[in-house]
Amino acid sequence: MPESEKVPLLATRSLVKRFGSQVVLADVTLEVPRGRVLAIIGKSGTGKSVLLKCLAGVLATDGGEVLFEGRPLGAAAPDASGTDALAAFRRRCSYLFQGNALLDSLTAWENVALPLEQATLLPKAEIRLRVSEALRRLELEADATRYPSQMSGGMQKRLALARALVTRPEIVLFDEPTAGLDPLRRNAVFALIAHAQREFGFTAVVVTHDLPEALASCDHLALLDQGRIRFSGTPADFAATPDPVVASFRDSPAALARDIASLRAGAALPADLG
Repeated sequence: MPESEKVPLLATRSLVKRFGSQVVLADVTLEVPRGRVLAIIGKSGTGKSVLLKCLAGVLATDGGEVLFEGRPLGAAAPDASGTDALAAFRRRCSYLFQGNALLDSLTAWENVALPLEQATLLPKAEIRLRVSEALRRLELEADATRYPSQMSGGMQKRLALARALVTRPEIVLFDEPTAGLDPLRRNAVFALIAHAQREFGFTAVVVTHDLPEALASCDHLALLDQGRIRFSGTPADFAATPDPVVASFRDSPAALARDIASLRAGAALPADLG
């Protein structure tokens, strides 16, 4: 493997993020494996989406650093091509928002073309080719003239992904892509991400609450707990680790079944609910 590929595509070192006196990210050190799908999991309110926004440069950090190909994103010094690290990262990264962020006044075609028209100097013929390819590969070619409001929720997810991928990014950040969806649609979205990653070859970071789907479809998982990464590894590692915090998160369905059985037998409510 070339030395350049041994360096994580994206990483954090001792990352800190505060909102006033509240410390959301206390000391986050994480590596995103190149060419893989990493799921960031954890309880509600632990700062998963905040971490993703810090990775994307949407939120400024209060300590530590985010590195892209080993270079701090805050570094202003240009690389060999004359581009600073932050500009290179933004050119090679896409962000898929939780609510899709599609523009209802634009057709599917126009939504996908928008980032190319706004952020590149590509000729119109090349833009047409790229938009056609993105729509075709996500099975939306026949819907190019439809508006988002005329599409199902699943089609809107595919359209948002087509827009994210049309710039041919090396890394795609997904913020709760299955929020508000039923189990069947959650499965479909994770399958879509896994399929698109194999098809396009990008690196993916997925913030999610959906542990079973993440275990089935992602290559690596990172558990965020109390502002720190408590666990980082493969699904097999996650299943085998004896760490009590990981175990409580991993085994929560079994714990729920035990609690329900006890309640039916006349036991008191669990201490954290009583």
